[in-house]
This record gives sequence, C-alpha cells and structure tokens, in this order.
Amino acid sequence: MKIELFNFVDNSIKLLNNYDEVLNEIAQNAIKLLKDILCDDDNFLNITYRIKSENSLREKIIKNNFFLKYEKPETMMLDLSDLIGIRLECRFIKEEEQLFNIIRQKFNTYVGDGYYKIIDDSPIMLKLSEKQPQIQKNGFEIYKIDGIYKYGKNFFRFELQIKSMVNVFWGEIDHKILYKNYNYMINEGFFKDIMASIKDSLYMVDKQLMILYDHVSSLDASDEESAKEQLNYLLSKIIHDVFSNKIKDDFGFVFNFKNSIDFIVEYLQMKAVKEKEISFGENFINLINKINKIDYSKMNIGEYIEFNKSIKCNDSFMNQISDTIIEIMNKDFSWHLFMKILYQIENSGYEENLQDFLYFLRYKYSLVFLDMADKFKLSKDEVNYVEDVVLKFISSRFKNNYSINYLIEFCLNEIKKGYYEIAFEEDISANYISSKLIARLENYEE
Repeated sequence: MKIELFNFVDNSIKLLNNYDEVLNEIAQNAIKLLKDILCDDDNFLNITYRIKSENSLREKIIKNNFFLKYEKPETMMLDLSDLIGIRLECRFIKEEEQLFNIIRQKFNTYVGDGYYKIIDDSPIMLKLSEKQPQIQKNGFEIYKIDGIYKYGKNFFRFELQIKSMVNVFWGEIDHKILYKNYNYMINEGFFKDIMASIKDSLYMVDKQLMILYDHVSSLDASDEESAKEQLNYLLSKIIHDVFSNKIKDDFGFVFNFKNSIDFIVEYLQMKAVKEKEISFGENFINLINKINKIDYSKMNIGEYIEFNKSIKCNDSFMNQISDTIIEIMNKDFSWHLFMKILYQIENSGYEENLQDFLYFLRYKYSLVFLDMADKFKLSKDEVNYVEDVVLKFISSRFKNNYSINYLIEFCLNEIKKGYYEIAFEEDISANYISSKLIARLENYEE
C-alpha cells in the first residue's frame, strides 16, 4: 500500500495528463497574442513553450513538500507558477530589455496584485510590478515574468522568460550541469567558478556578434547588397570550416570546395526567403543554428548516396544535368561532397535536394539571358533560341566534363563576359551570339 504522499503524486500526474489538451491550447493562445505584439519588432526572433513534464512535476511535489501544503492536487496544479513555460528569444542580451519594455508598454491596464492586461477582456495577465531582470540562485540575471491565463472559471499560471541566444545556450548548460546534477560535488565552488568563467566568455561572444550585427545594420540602403555579401561570405567560411574539419577527420586531408559552398549559401538564402518569407538576416541566424548542430553531429562523408526515386523536371537542361549528377555523384568527390552538404543542412531527402538545386541552377542560367533582348535588340524568340542552343551545349559537355566548377562558375561567368565582348558589334544575330558564347565555353580547363 502506497503512502499518502505517493497517492497525491499519482493523482497529480493523472490530473496533469487530463489537463494536457487545455494546457497546450492556453500556451498556443498566449504565443499567438505575444507574436502579434512583437511581430514587427526586429529584436524578436522566436517563441517556444513547454508544458511541465510528469518527471518534473513529480520531482517538484516531493522536493517542495506540496503534499503537506495543498489538500488537493487541483489546488496545487492551479498554483504552480511554471506549469506552462513560454520563452521569447532574441539575438543579443541587449535586446532582452527592449522586448521586456515593449511588453510592459502593451500590458498597461492594471487589474490588481501587480498584474496587468492589454485590455479588460483579455484572458492573459502579466505580473509587471516586480523588478526585472531578476537575480537567480546562481547569481545571474534573467527576465522572468509570472503570468495568469483565465480559462473558463479557472486561472492557470505560466512563466514567461525573455532570453537571448547566448542565454538560451547558457541556461541549458547551467540547468543540466548544476541545477539538475544531484551527484555529490566535493568542489561545488570550483564548478560554479568555471561556469561563471564560461558565462563571461559567452557574454564576450554576444558583444562581438552585436558589433558585427550593428555594423551590417548601419549600412545604408545603397550598401544592402554589400551587407548581404559580407554575411554570405561569413556563412560560407563557417560552413567551409565545419565540413573541412569533418573531411580531415575522415580522410586525413584538406579539400578546397570554396566555390561549391558559395553557391550553396546563395541557393539556401534565396530558397528560404522565397519559401518562408523571412528576412535575409533571419535566415542567416537559422542557418548558423543548423551549422552548429551539424558541427556536433556525426557525418559519414564516404557513405554511398542512394536515390529512391528518379528526378523528373519540366526542362530538358535540368533533366540532362540531373542524369549526369546522379551517375557520377558516388564517383566524383566534389559532387559527392556537394550533395552530402546539402543533405546535412536541408535535412531532407537527396531527391528533393537535387531537384530544388536544379531549379535554382536553371534560374541562375535564365538570369544571364534575361537582359539579352535589351542589350542586342533581339526578339523573345531569338533570345529563346540562344538560350536553348547554349544550354544544350553545356548539358552535353557536362556529360563528359562533369566538373562542378564548370557548371556553377565557369559557364555562368563566360556567358556574362561574352556579352561584353560583342556588345559594341553591329548587326548581331542570334546565331552569331550563340556561336560566340559556345566558343568561349569550349575553353574550359581544370
């Protein structure tokens, strides 16, 4: 027969499970409201939530003697300040205060006991009377706000935290190493000193990233493309270093694939902005997070790539290029590595990655033919003729010369250079332009 304490714990766990649907609904409603408030603010990055787990609830009841404090699990449950945890994320430590100030400005209707609402009939109340940021037991600061959500006749409590990327990372380390570590530590002071030192280092990283971000943000509109180039260069360097280290670990040598990485970064940026309608900077942060995860994950570069289905595009150029890449990607190391990098970053199937890449590649080639009509006073049919002839030559040549640099760098650059070479000639025909461009494309050397 169980003692009363554990009966209380078991009943509390059952109640938590019964409340699951309600708690998730409350969290999602609260997130929607906060998103609406912060959606136009550049400092706001992301918002997440969690519902207290069974193990966490069980631990809290026993550690805090809630069985002695509360007669019923229902009373205890509605009194838990962190039954729901909501986290607002921003990029830098400096922005935590800015997000808090926005929330304080919006929640300006006082309802008593230090709590505020946006409007009288809002179900959400935030306790904004307390000094922020609060000081934690470990001595560090945190923006932590108590909240209440009115659901029917009940009032459910939640905890709202505002954290920068550095503090999100730090919080996970601190929680697992110190707060959740119950092993007896003879030198607990030593561990705390080391953690404090790590915290200082993370703050330094935050300041350096802030300087970089402020520098890019300060560039005026005329320098927007320059700013993007700088960010892409930085991202390319990070990806290159991560995969270079993995190649060296697996094979013992360093491999130069800078051009491939540059092209991949441009592709990923354009794809993300187009599909998700997010800003260039937001995607930069997302990609950095993905690369960080890859850096700590295992990756077998030499493992054979298998396709489960064929790739069919609505363009003969893409189909021919696709057939060649599939044929040689397990033979040519550059293409093999290219596909592995896309696979790791995109976290989707090889077939989908290749197809999306081919559409981007086709788009890049289309761009170099777009201004032909204006440059050479050609009709749409004449431009289509030149494009068709040149792309047929490239796809045919690529079957035998399957260099990745030939496809993603040399051909694109030579077509652009070819335009300048014949720009001032008279009586230029579509046939003449085609022959001139193909003559340039024949001169490729590894």
